[in-house]
Amino acid sequence: MVLLLAAACALPAGAQDKDSFTPMPLDSGFGPLNTAAPSIPAEQIIKEFAAKEREFRDALNHYTYRRIASVETINDDNKVDGQYYEVDDVTFSPDGHRLEKVVYAPPSSLTRVMMSPSDFQDIQHNYPFVLTTGQVPEYNIKYVGRQKIDQVDCYVFDVTPKVIEKHKRYLDGRIWVDATDLQIVVTDGRMVPDDTKKGQEDLHPPFITWRQQIDGHYWFPVYTKGEGILHFAGGYGYMDQDVHIREVIKYTDYKRFGSTATIIYNGQDITKSGQPSQPSQQPSTPPQK
Repeated sequence: MVLLLAAACALPAGAQDKDSFTPMPLDSGFGPLNTAAPSIPAEQIIKEFAAKEREFRDALNHYTYRRIASVETINDDNKVDGQYYEVDDVTFSPDGHRLEKVVYAPPSSLTRVMMSPSDFQDIQHNYPFVLTTGQVPEYNIKYVGRQKIDQVDCYVFDVTPKVIEKHKRYLDGRIWVDATDLQIVVTDGRMVPDDTKKGQEDLHPPFITWRQQIDGHYWFPVYTKGEGILHFAGGYGYMDQDVHIREVIKYTDYKRFGSTATIIYNGQDITKSGQPSQPSQQPSTPPQK
């Protein structure tokens, strides 16, 4: 998010000198964390789930879905005073190229901040975080323990970038990996880096993304919520300002694209059997408004 200078002439009532982000609490459904060492080496777990994540990413590229994104600013009375809203269908052209078609996009009513290119990058690509074999060397990945989300048994890892390269964004946070399917089911953290230079700050709230197993094989992102108070330090004669941001992204209507593409799961061709279906066990998502 970039602060609109026209809105930076005064400090909002109740603004405080605080850190750039307010940590986002996890929703209910998380059991106690067992910090004992895993029964198999953590490096083996990472290798196996990263390979499965690569399969998931390739499979997702053969599905259509709808993405509904809302970004709101919240005033001191806890009421929405501005909103960006867009509905997109992620589809394919007749020759199989991936397309994003805007279905509904009313004019933005945001007056205190402006959406930046990194905001759109996070919504379109980064909030549904995927950690594949090729990406593992970019991160420090630390085994934290084992924890249940509802009835789903998960391995828990902290994930931080080793080096931040220019024009790339990374997760700094925590992931929960299904201990059976070895796929990420929950991601909690922040996308980094932020631009913190005074007068040109580009800041982003912490977020949590939930997946559900909607095709009997892969865990697809279904819901992202980001919320935090972004502290803009001012510059060019403007005062400091805090802006409360809330983001909600929903991913719905997954359908496998009817092409000749082959979808592989655990080394087997599941193209014909991989029709969307709802499983009996999965983490429940946070309440959706």
